[in-house]
Amino acid sequence: MKNVTLFILLLSASMFSQNFQGKATYKTHRKIDFKIDNDKKGKGAPNSEIQKKIQAQLMKQFQQTYTLNFDQSVSTYKQNKKLSSPQAQVGGVQIQVMGSGGGNDVLYKNIKDKRYVNKTEISGKRFLIKDRLENFDWKMTGVTKNIGNYTCYKATKTRKETRTSMSMTDGETEEKKEEVTIETVAWYTPEIPISNGPGQFWGLPGLILEVQDGKQTIACTEIVLNPSEKIEIKEPTKGKKVTQKEFDTIMDEHTKDIKERFRNKRKSKDGNSFQIEIQG
Repeated sequence: MKNVTLFILLLSASMFSQNFQGKATYKTHRKIDFKIDNDKKGKGAPNSEIQKKIQAQLMKQFQQTYTLNFDQSVSTYKQNKKLSSPQAQVGGVQIQVMGSGGGNDVLYKNIKDKRYVNKTEISGKRFLIKDRLENFDWKMTGVTKNIGNYTCYKATKTRKETRTSMSMTDGETEEKKEEVTIETVAWYTPEIPISNGPGQFWGLPGLILEVQDGKQTIACTEIVLNPSEKIEIKEPTKGKKVTQKEFDTIMDEHTKDIKERFRNKRKSKDGNSFQIEIQG
């Protein structure tokens, strides 16, 4: 029996050697809570059928597919390109999801050095965000479940964040901010012993196959280990170099500018507006 155990350990060590590579496909979806009210004049709110269509379109906007290419220490995470437009219009309402990343974004993680590089764009301007990976301070639970052919273990963490909801009535924008506690649940498998996962998630003794982060879910749908064609994992190098804090400030200013332009656009119309509140 000891010889069999030793053989299995040697086989595992060989499989996950320095030349080990893999590819994991993840799909995302997000719960959407929103409400639509009449404007101050009691006009302009879409009917219930349009509201259902708006909710369905919003959920579709958050349904994306990503690919994580990885080896023992580095990885890239990129959204798979699709033909659908990033914007949609339902019942006269233009829908655009901001801050969800684009098809050209590339997130590079170096687990060994505990750093990341995120290539992204805002209005055609390319940025290169360079910063340290967050220490998630996971709490192990010992709870298990199967995802595909893999036995996965549950880990959790919580964080505080300020959630902003925006409403617009007669062209006037109102913001409501509240502090909320967000729970993150990750399911990882030690059968693929790399400390990596989708997006910014990492730091567990096995590949993360599923994440529930607040209202967002990221689920692995396919894994290919040691594919026949070698995977090239390259660190992005082009773009204006900024820290995450600097980029967040730039993004905040960009969002304010879009809100202001939208507000002015609504004022220039007939005033029959309605209020939409979307909570993250």
